[in-house]
Amino acid sequence: MSDSFSTPQWVHDAVFYQIFPDRFAISPKLSKPDNLEAWDAAPTVHGYKGGDLLGVAEHMDYLHDLGIDAIYFTPVFQSASNHRYHTHDYYQIDPLLGGRPAFDAMLKEAHRRGIRVVLDGVFNHASRGFFQFNDILENEAASPYLNWFKIKGYPLNAYAGQPNYGCWVDLPALPEFNHANPQVQRFIFDVARYWIDQGIDGWRLDVPFCFGDDAFWQEFRRVVKSANPEAYITGEIPWDATRWLRGDQFDGVMNYLLSYACWGFFGNQKLDGYALGQWQDAGHGRDWIRPGAGDFARSVTNLLERYPRPAVLAQLNLLDSHDTARILTIFKGDRDAFRLAETFLFTYPGAPCIYYGNEIGLEGGQDPDSRRAFPWDESRWDADLRAYIQKLTAIRKSHPALRDGDFKILSANGDCVVYLRALGAERIVCAVNRGAGSVSLDLDLTAELEDTCTLRELLRGGETRLQNGRLAFNLPPKSAAVWENVLTGL
Repeated sequence: MSDSFSTPQWVHDAVFYQIFPDRFAISPKLSKPDNLEAWDAAPTVHGYKGGDLLGVAEHMDYLHDLGIDAIYFTPVFQSASNHRYHTHDYYQIDPLLGGRPAFDAMLKEAHRRGIRVVLDGVFNHASRGFFQFNDILENEAASPYLNWFKIKGYPLNAYAGQPNYGCWVDLPALPEFNHANPQVQRFIFDVARYWIDQGIDGWRLDVPFCFGDDAFWQEFRRVVKSANPEAYITGEIPWDATRWLRGDQFDGVMNYLLSYACWGFFGNQKLDGYALGQWQDAGHGRDWIRPGAGDFARSVTNLLERYPRPAVLAQLNLLDSHDTARILTIFKGDRDAFRLAETFLFTYPGAPCIYYGNEIGLEGGQDPDSRRAFPWDESRWDADLRAYIQKLTAIRKSHPALRDGDFKILSANGDCVVYLRALGAERIVCAVNRGAGSVSLDLDLTAELEDTCTLRELLRGGETRLQNGRLAFNLPPKSAAVWENVLTGL
């Protein structure tokens, strides 16, 4: 591990919100083409809804009220796809999103409220519309940009037949960069620095496991951190991320191993197999999606032990994303399971991330269904669910031990897991019961708390006094409890 490894404190403290820009909000101030899908219609693979960044700016108070500290946007650069992972121009904000003026307005409104902005960096591949690749399409072997990509023959089979150039997962629309070319490397590093200089707060890196050796990512970190030492670098790594978390590359990763563990435990063998899709296959979590409390406790403890502590505190912890089915669908609509999983996420080390709309009960199966438009008609919201998420964000913000504290499993049996977060004099005891029956526990906390300490429960209220250092409690079915030690005065 790098001796100088540190990660931004604001990330340790943050609650993230992931936004898929085409589906979050539309500003009436922006004109749009007329061939858009109806906002409330089921999303399709290629259709656009017309969401934009000015719409995000106009709903920034909604995010602030929810308790959000940071937004992770899927790609916003000019592209010919609704998800914008087919980048045309890395220096231009997509015109359907409102272009640069809408981006600047969004960034200003976010920062005015203390909300950070992290962009999606798609640097493994570009698109057929990317200028340098388009030049090769036009000029073939005479193109000066020939070595920017991995060309195998002419004419390029860019629209029909087997692609005769390197492309991501054999999709001809996604030509892969030749990262061995120093010009390509410099281009990527310049893009990364440019947007940091423009005021963004970090990068989420798309499929970084597909490209770049250690030296590439070390230079990427140097470029980004030289522009802003507090910029966040996180990567999409759906398996063990040790290689990237040694202190010289990323600050954290999208913590999919934690997602799998939460699916397995809180779903309690009632998961939607179709919704899980590829994520339950070998390499995508099959060994982590397990129902037992003991397995869950070992998994979440293992994740804290396999990475350096600065990285642990900067993990992007999520239950779902634009690449998975939505968590409520994975849990077959079980809102209690969702609440318990979110409670765990908000009381576990690392930054919790909410996929847009989860907080009001939005469901959705595999892509493209997981990318439904946000319903701004409040009569369609699950207001109780949103209020619960607000309570979790408030609890996390008011207790440093939940952000930077140590983590220790106290009990893991049957349907119940109890754990401790500790920082200085502050102690937080958390318990989750996923079962259909009540759980009665009697825990010896003499090693953790004063014998006669009083604990205040933060989710439902009420106080409990330890008797000779023991905490005796009854936890109702499908419920959680979060206790703070009152003597700290926190």
